[in-house]
Amino acid sequence: MTAAGNRAGKRVDIISDTHGYLSPSLLQHLEGADLIIHAGDITSETDFEHLCSIAPVQAVLGNNDYYRDYGPSVRELNLFEFEGLRVAVAHYREELPVGSVDVAVCGHTHRPKIVELGHCTVINPGSASYPRGVRGPTMARMHVLDGKMLDLEIIDL
Repeated sequence: MTAAGNRAGKRVDIISDTHGYLSPSLLQHLEGADLIIHAGDITSETDFEHLCSIAPVQAVLGNNDYYRDYGPSVRELNLFEFEGLRVAVAHYREELPVGSVDVAVCGHTHRPKIVELGHCTVINPGSASYPRGVRGPTMARMHVLDGKMLDLEIIDL
């Protein structure tokens, strides 16, 4: 992936593990997104509604979300297509069908990581609110056009 120099196409902002806190910095970075992917542990129906007011949201349940009601579209595994890319989202990396999608998104570890596995890019955006390690809060951003990922980066919040 190239650094985020290419701004063509649709912008997808990827977050995880917000745990009931959407920081001002995160909200500022999300403005203008064409799609928000949340890889679980939202832990707030109000936060979910707030994210949906910014852009369409594709989300999954995290291990702390099971008593929350975000609607029937938020499940343990979310498979969808966006701008020609096949995408899978799950809170746990082990639950991702990496062999059958182009992009796979997970969370849970609160640590950002991007890995290429065959033709699939696996993205963990880290935690936008409660990071583990020394890096601080993070999210990921990618641009997509005609079934291709143009760029992908981890953003420090």
